[in-house]
Formats: sequence, C-alpha cells, structure tokens
Amino acid sequence: MSAHPASPSRPRFSPSPCSHDPTIGSVFTDGLREVQRWTPIIQCPADFLPDIFEIAVSQLIHHPEYNSTLILRSETVSDSTADFPLAIPSLHGFQPVRNIHRRLLPRRPGRDAGLEQHCTLYVSDAGDDDRPVVLVLTPIVDLGASLPYYHPAVHHLAFCYVSSEPPVLRIEVVPLTTTAIHLDSRLYRTCLALLDTLHRYGWGALTSYKKRVHHDCVIAREAYQDLYLVMRERHKHLVNEWQEVTDPLKHVFEDIGIATFLMLLWKESCGPQEIETLCDADDESRRGAPWKKWPRPPGGFLDLGCGNGLLTHILTAEGYDGHGIDVRARTSWAHYPETTRDRLHTDPLDPISLVDASGTPQEHPYLHDGVFIIANHADELTPWTPVLATLFSASGYLSIPCCAWAFDERYERSRVLDYPAPADSFVDSLNLGGDGSNTSSYSRYRIWLASLSVYCGWKVECEALRIPSTRNWAIIGAERAVDTKKPWEEFRTRAVEIIDNVRERGLFKTRTPEGKAKDH
Repeated sequence: MSAHPASPSRPRFSPSPCSHDPTIGSVFTDGLREVQRWTPIIQCPADFLPDIFEIAVSQLIHHPEYNSTLILRSETVSDSTADFPLAIPSLHGFQPVRNIHRRLLPRRPGRDAGLEQHCTLYVSDAGDDDRPVVLVLTPIVDLGASLPYYHPAVHHLAFCYVSSEPPVLRIEVVPLTTTAIHLDSRLYRTCLALLDTLHRYGWGALTSYKKRVHHDCVIAREAYQDLYLVMRERHKHLVNEWQEVTDPLKHVFEDIGIATFLMLLWKESCGPQEIETLCDADDESRRGAPWKKWPRPPGGFLDLGCGNGLLTHILTAEGYDGHGIDVRARTSWAHYPETTRDRLHTDPLDPISLVDASGTPQEHPYLHDGVFIIANHADELTPWTPVLATLFSASGYLSIPCCAWAFDERYERSRVLDYPAPADSFVDSLNLGGDGSNTSSYSRYRIWLASLSVYCGWKVECEALRIPSTRNWAIIGAERAVDTKKPWEEFRTRAVEIIDNVRERGLFKTRTPEGKAKDH
C-alpha cells in the first residue's frame, strides 16, 4: 500500500522589525513627502505570489476571531466597489477598489464595546495590474472616543504585499499620538501575530489547504454564538456553586454550550407546535427569553448517563421537559432546585431488558414515543443510543462519544461487525478531522457509530461542537432516513435483532454504582 504523499511544509516564518533597517521607508511615501504618518512596523518574506494576497486577507477580514480571543465574530454592514467613505486613507501610488464595512462583535459585550471598521483593498497605480496588494483597516470612532482594548491603538493599520526582490509582507500603521511602537510594545506584539497569521493564510491558499474540521455544519455560527452569550450570563453562577471535585470552568461552560446547541437544533428540527413549558406563561422570567416559545421534542428529552446532572438542570431551568438518568446519584443532585431534583433519577439502564423474548418493546418511564435522547460521553450506552431511538420511535438523538464501546465490550475493529456505508462519500461527510486517512481507532469508532445509525434508519449529521473539550465531535439523528423501500418497522426489526444478538452472547453487564463519580 502506497503512503500518502507528504504535503509541502510551510516555509519558516521569519519576521524582522522594520526599525532595525534604516533603509526601509513606507510604501506610501513618494520620496519627497509622506501623505500620512505611516510607520513600517514589521515584515517577513512573502513566500507566495501577489495573486494569493487577496485570498489570504479575506480570511483576516471575515474571521477576526481567529486572531483574537476577545472577538466573537464580524458582521458585514456593506460591501462596495465605488463611492468610498471619506474616512479611508488616500495612499500615494495606490487606488481603492473595494471597501468592506464590518462590525466587530466582542466575546464579552458586558466588558468590551463593539466596533465598526472599514476594510479597504487597494491596487497599485503602476501598470494595469488589478490584483489588490494592500489592505487597510480603519476603525470608525467618534472624535475623542477611545478604542476597545482588543483593537490596536492606531488610526489605520495596513497589510502590504511589497514587490521587492525578494517580495515581502509588511505591516504599517498610523499610530495614535500616545501609542508606543518599540519592540516591547503591545502594538508590535499585535502586528507580529497578525503578520504570522497572514503568512499562514497565504501559504494555506497557495497549497490549497483544506480545514480538517468544520464547525457550524448543522447550526449557524451566528445563531449559536448569540444564544450562547445569553445562556452563559444566565448560568455562569453555577461555577461558584459547583459541588463536584472536577473542574467547574470546563464542565459548566461545556454543558452551557451543549444546551445552547440542543435548543437551536430543536428549534429547527421539531417544527411548529403549541408550547407548554415548565414555566408559567405569565412568569417575568419569560421576558427576554424567546426560546420559551421555541419548538421542542414532543416527548421531552432523556439524558443518558447524566452524571452531575448539569445539562438536565440547564435545560429544565430554561423550560424544557425531560429527565436525566444515571447509575447512581451525584453530590450535585441534592443542591439543585426541586424542579431539577424531580427530573434526576438513578436507573442502571439495561437495554436487553427493554425487549422481551418475542421482540416486543417493554414500557420504560422515560423512553417513549417522541423522546429526544442525549448521550454526552455516555460510555457503554453510546452505541445503544441510535438503537433505542429506533426502538422507541424517538424524535431524534445527539451523541457525543468519548470512550469507544461496542454493545457489550470495548470497541476493537477486528472484533466488531461493520455496518454497510450507504455511499462512497459517506465517510467524507462525517467531519472526522485529522489528516483525512481515518486510520486512528477513534476515527474508525466514529465511522462505525455513524454506519450503525444509518442501519437503524437515521439520517446522520455530524458537528464539531464549540465546547471546551477535545471530545467535541457529535453525531445527530434529527431525521429518519427517507427510504420508501424500507418502512420504519423494518428498522425497528433491525434494532430488536441487535438486542437479541447481544442477549445470546451473554456478555452485556450494566455498570455497577462503585468508585468515583463519572467524569461527565
């Protein structure tokens, strides 16, 4: 078997401060006078042709959050190729060809203010080349107003492709009068990071780099981020009320993220319906909480292996009907409000006992028609999730696998039956990440889970969730597969056959309540 061809390595990023070379002058200077007080800050070898420059800077324009953790995202206000605003600079030797007016949204709006900004592309006056070689960022602020902390203290910041020999990428600025520009200054460090990013984007465009993991495949980024900010403010107090020995920052914000995703998923997938929530219709808490009227699973939700119960608590607090079960109670359970305590239950779920010898599903207090099943790091119950969803005609499920388990033993590819993939492109659609070879045991396990889900009659969608966890890949079954040749009863028969096969092997055992609390 031939090895995958090696990808060309990105050339070493070799920046040099412009202040160390007295011969470096601004590219916007005509030799007699400066049009504006432009100051070269830093430069590096370009390592790509000018054709790539516009592609590289487009990433900087549309994704400022990649270079600052304080920025949530940007929104485009307008995009024009004429009638440019007076606020953009006039550059000697260059003409503006496009201006994108964007709005920067801070990640913490209660602390940092938003900011609007002009992003202007320029072409050289020399010759008839229409390729942009300069991008200038111009903050839009009122006279005397201050810039937010995340923005450099400048009037303008320019990214330049300088066609020297050899060509270089350079950053120049028009600093504020009080802005330090020495090598230990914050401005220099910011420019260094921005230049590194531009160099990386340029090389990626040159080598047709493809992202290994794609976010926001199922739920739009803007909708998720906007709701997450609200949910974080409503539930961040749980960090200080944490009762477990595990890290509260990780677990609280992880479950806030999962709850946010579920609320938006249900809004889109459950369709219009009359909503009756756990909150009184006239309760003041409903004000400013539009999700209280959003669609939700008709049979509520069931959080399998709910652990500390936090996800169940957040969803219940926001008016969603559902339950969480685990093999034993956790310390946290007793400290939640009564409305949450009533929804948390000890239940060592045994999937084999849910079907009798004749193949008839048995009643279960929380598994029933229309329920939405959540399996967040549910370990042994992870592979059972699509099976139970089919068996009980669930409205869907979300599974975030962690430890690799088959039905009655640890998952090992050589020992576990594979399910047929529906198409050659199926694996590529799973958003598995990595180098694309999908040879790791975790990748093979996720392919197996997705194939199992299709075998059980579900249309599979996958998402890399925006949560603080290395195990953030989720598989979603929000729709039943459309196949007129296979009625739903046939998929239910498949689910029963899986249970019968596991029963015959006689190896499945429910987890016993012992040891430390599960790190959920």
